[in-house]
Amino acid sequence: MKFRHLIALLLSCVAGAFAEGLPDLGEVAQSALTPLQERRLGENIMREIRADRSFFDDAEATDYINSLGYRLASVSPDARQSFEFFLIQDGQINAFALPGGFVGVNTGLILTAQNESELASVLAHEIAHVTQRHIARMVAQQQQSQLTTLAGLALAILASRYDSQLGQAAFAATQAGAIQSQLNFTRDNEREADRVGLQILQQAGFDVRAMPVFFERMQRAYRVYETSAPAYLRTHPLEYQRIADMQDRVQAMPYRQVLDSVEFQLIRAKLRATVGNPREAVGFFEESLTERKYTSEAAIRYGLAASLTRTKGYARAERELAALRKLVAASPIVETLAAQLKIAAGQTAAALAHYREALKRYPNYRALVYDYANALLENRQPEQALRLVEDRLQFATGDHRLYLLQARSYAALNKRLLQHKAQAEAYVRMGNVSAAVEQLQIALKSGDGDFYQLSSVEARLKELRRLDEEQRKESGKR
Repeated sequence: MKFRHLIALLLSCVAGAFAEGLPDLGEVAQSALTPLQERRLGENIMREIRADRSFFDDAEATDYINSLGYRLASVSPDARQSFEFFLIQDGQINAFALPGGFVGVNTGLILTAQNESELASVLAHEIAHVTQRHIARMVAQQQQSQLTTLAGLALAILASRYDSQLGQAAFAATQAGAIQSQLNFTRDNEREADRVGLQILQQAGFDVRAMPVFFERMQRAYRVYETSAPAYLRTHPLEYQRIADMQDRVQAMPYRQVLDSVEFQLIRAKLRATVGNPREAVGFFEESLTERKYTSEAAIRYGLAASLTRTKGYARAERELAALRKLVAASPIVETLAAQLKIAAGQTAAALAHYREALKRYPNYRALVYDYANALLENRQPEQALRLVEDRLQFATGDHRLYLLQARSYAALNKRLLQHKAQAEAYVRMGNVSAAVEQLQIALKSGDGDFYQLSSVEARLKELRRLDEEQRKESGKR
């Protein structure tokens, strides 16, 4: 990710959050940075993240991490706080909370966690950072600071979530006296996030022992090699006292044995199969099966089938899927892979039939909807694709992927105004209002819309121009 460009954006965004006048920093954190300001700041950051190639926009993996995150957030101290969990394709062990309830998770963290409770423990810790409003409280600590210091301190914490060196550089740009105060305060934040995170983990029904076990394992693995420590340890420093405190708290909690969900097992296998070299993935899964080095045979066979599909070993992939079906109950993840295998093998008619049947059982499973619509478009059936997409848009108006598919459908039908209007709506939901304005301007010049369609586009363009101007002012862009 282009971190330095992101930091420049963060600095302008934080400054914009206070442009209307500094709050009374002697009051509680709520008055230092309001939830609305936090959300806007988070949305500005997310626009940059979504545009970066490391943003991992896989429907199945994203739906899984959000399902897990929502389960945890539903029992958090602030039930009113909205959350959005997203993935970064990066092998490093890391997760980070942004303002406004956005929580990023590296794919490397999912692959490193030995069980679902370990993954949940990291998410619970990040959720606690959000619900306890640590960024706002951080700003509130600096009661006598100037605007630039406030912005710099908030920026430093955000930057450190991505890169510890950049975070340190941002700290160095602030007043020296404020720095030590903030460093101490972040240690308090970590301890509080540990405590609240354990409570969330317990109430959500996970094994609370997973938190100290996971953190202690990371600390032992990297304590000698500080410079090569994963990003999570650099941005969430683990002192022995923190781990000891976690262990003491866990001892007072009732023991609960928790089994991993099938979804966790399959998504981990999918990530290993689809991220990186496919032949190496085939070798990994074959060795795991041969030597019985696994906790879930179903996950290993799923991963092998997915890897073989990537290497065009279609016949073997079919055999692995057949073996997999004997091990797991009906699963939309398995049905999606089965259809993808048929598409890859050139069995188009069979694949389309498979998608239709699977969607009868799992009508709201995003990966099936996206793949089926794409397959229809690739096979010159835009009318059917459009019906499928518009049916789902009635219940998922915030889904940018559906609008992108709608735009492709209209393009195939040579309906230019509607194509660019749909593209604009996709951009809005991706946080890129400027691009949406451009698409609506193109739509007005398409020459194929009727009076009502043109009127609708003009009204929407007027609305988005206002929003675009507001966002530019907030970001300090003139």
